[in-house]
Amino acid sequence: MKHLAAATSLALGLGLPALSMAAPVSYRSVTVEGVEIAYREAGDASKPTLLLLHGVPSSSRMYDALMRRLGSRYHLVAPDYPGFGNSAAPDPAQYAYTFDHLAQTMAGFTDALGLQHYTLFMQDFGAPVGMRLAIARPQAVQALVFQNGNVYEEGLGVMWEKRRPFWNDRAAHEADIIAAHQSVAVTRARHVGTDRDIQAYDPDLWMDEHAYLNRPGQARIQADLLYDYQYNLAAYPQWQAWLRTRQLPTLVVWGRYYPSFLVPGAEAFRRDNPKAQVHILDGSHFVMDTRLDEVVTLTDHFMQGLK
Repeated sequence: MKHLAAATSLALGLGLPALSMAAPVSYRSVTVEGVEIAYREAGDASKPTLLLLHGVPSSSRMYDALMRRLGSRYHLVAPDYPGFGNSAAPDPAQYAYTFDHLAQTMAGFTDALGLQHYTLFMQDFGAPVGMRLAIARPQAVQALVFQNGNVYEEGLGVMWEKRRPFWNDRAAHEADIIAAHQSVAVTRARHVGTDRDIQAYDPDLWMDEHAYLNRPGQARIQADLLYDYQYNLAAYPQWQAWLRTRQLPTLVVWGRYYPSFLVPGAEAFRRDNPKAQVHILDGSHFVMDTRLDEVVTLTDHFMQGLK
């Protein structure tokens, strides 16, 4: 409540619209590399832009409420990756589902929309996509927000040890990995984690995602990306060096109740950028499920501080 009161006072002092005002969100699409990319957009394009990159198995939908709350002050754009949400899902024979390629497509997406400068807001898969985009387009990225978007070994929970046999022998382990990944139990666990306040979570959050995950063709798409994830871990030293060199304004918002991306992964950002703002919240992987007000306030304070 103190954060919310402070945000209200700041808004009044600067003559800004209140965060409680609901800005409209538009639902659009654009063709990039021959692939139709669906995206959400809110706010005036003349205002500071946040490019919101989603996690797995979500889509731009995870940002809808945040966009409505911040759209009166900022320009927010949230695409769906190929194979996710309402974007087209080309056959893997025609589109390589790797993080390198997703980042390339997102670079083309920013070109198509004419986004020249923006703050990257990255959750889960959004971090490896966003870090590749930032390194490729350093002149475009003005600041970084990581929401349970891991780039440090310290942040990897025990689940990742189960992935290593799959990375070593895909054929032997793929069926089991995908069966778990697409199950209701694991899809639910990505939202709830170890949070004991189960009643705070809307079951539609994971049931809708479970339906998306089980659309035709999704098993191969998800398997390709889960296999390719090993190269993200290999890129951690490069990304950390980039963070250390660039020293961009950085906000880290982390839900403590997700056992796959641990709190030490959030705290490690301060090692490479001592001025990073790190906030550990009582939430899980998709921390906006239950802590939207806090994320809105922290993001707004961070963005105001960039001016």
